[in-house]
Amino acid sequence: MRNYDDRDISKEDLDKILDAAMLAPTAGNQMLYSIIVIRDQEMKDKLSVSCDNQPFIKSAPVLLLFVSDQSKWFNYYKLNGVKEFADRTEGLRWEEPNEADLMLSIEDTMIAAQNAVIMAESLGIGSCYIGDILEKYEYHKELFGLPDNVVPISLVCFGYYKPDANRVHRKRFDKKYVVFEEKYKELTAEELTDMFSENARTFIKTPTQTADNYAQAFYKRKTGAAFSKEMHRSVKAMLEGYTKNNK
Repeated sequence: MRNYDDRDISKEDLDKILDAAMLAPTAGNQMLYSIIVIRDQEMKDKLSVSCDNQPFIKSAPVLLLFVSDQSKWFNYYKLNGVKEFADRTEGLRWEEPNEADLMLSIEDTMIAAQNAVIMAESLGIGSCYIGDILEKYEYHKELFGLPDNVVPISLVCFGYYKPDANRVHRKRFDKKYVVFEEKYKELTAEELTDMFSENARTFIKTPTQTADNYAQAFYKRKTGAAFSKEMHRSVKAMLEGYTKNNK
């Protein structure tokens, strides 16, 4: 939801959203994430620009930034001599956070974010995930004062629905193409064509359109677009911090 009512989100409702996020399933009860609450208008203005120039971001009453966070646990380890303990213990080796740690913390982070979104919806508060927070890693790292091993994973806009809002649930792919029994199923060309048939019907060939079909147009607009290239560069920069210390 990208068109929010003017009302600010109450402290009571925001607390419910945050509490729901923190009750989400988590690996080993580690809670490998942190949540940054953003209300400051100047900060929202900056994010509306840095996150691929999306003006509606600055109109949301509250933004929540969900960051994958390995920093707290590893700082706690170091505080309590875990590195020295590992060095003197046979069969144990000290390692800085690695790619597997990052992937696990991303799982924690997104489960918490989705819990927040579901709680918000139950309170009449709409939301929108902003995947573009994965772009411009260095800028966002400095903007939020993120230490090493803390990376932005999802920015979510929150705001009450307007009284006359029409809640539209966009149609998803047919379940038979998403849910498989026991093993993964590679779709045939016929099945892929059927899966994307409704999307394909939205494609209109115009004199200025260089693509010949929906797949080509979508790739050009998304996967092959400049923002996608920046996201790729930015994510590689994030990963460097998790690979350089464990080579």
